[in-house]
Amino acid sequence: MATPDFIRAIRATAGHQLLYLPGVTAVVFDDAGRVLLGRRSDTGQWAVPAGIAEPGEQPADVATREVFEETGVECVAERVVLVEALEPVTYPNGDTCQFMDMTFRCRATGGEAHVNDDESLEVAWFALDALPRLDEHALLRIKQAQSEGPTWFETMRER
Repeated sequence: MATPDFIRAIRATAGHQLLYLPGVTAVVFDDAGRVLLGRRSDTGQWAVPAGIAEPGEQPADVATREVFEETGVECVAERVVLVEALEPVTYPNGDTCQFMDMTFRCRATGGEAHVNDDESLEVAWFALDALPRLDEHALLRIKQAQSEGPTWFETMRER
């Protein structure tokens, strides 16, 4: 996974300490109702496209940029479906991050699904009743993107 230049600059002085970063996830549907997934090159697991917002970048723009960079699919962000502070993660090099994830429901508008960078091993469309094995993170986001309900969030009182 490519680390953005602005994070490399912060790490040069901050070391491995915890960074709280804005993350964006995109749940992309095509006209047939299938969802777009990529099999990650770092874990080998299937996942929804996601990435880190660059300074000054709007979250919806991050969603569409990440989808295109990872999959070659053009899309439009339709609405926010979930906002959640994720658990901190420690990477193999010792860097620690915690992401504030904003998940968008997106609609595919063009392009062909294919591996478009080094972050994915495979990219494919899946019918909702034929999903590959996914972690709870991805399943919750897909479920919320299917819903027409309000944006999902959790409070500390709910934990």
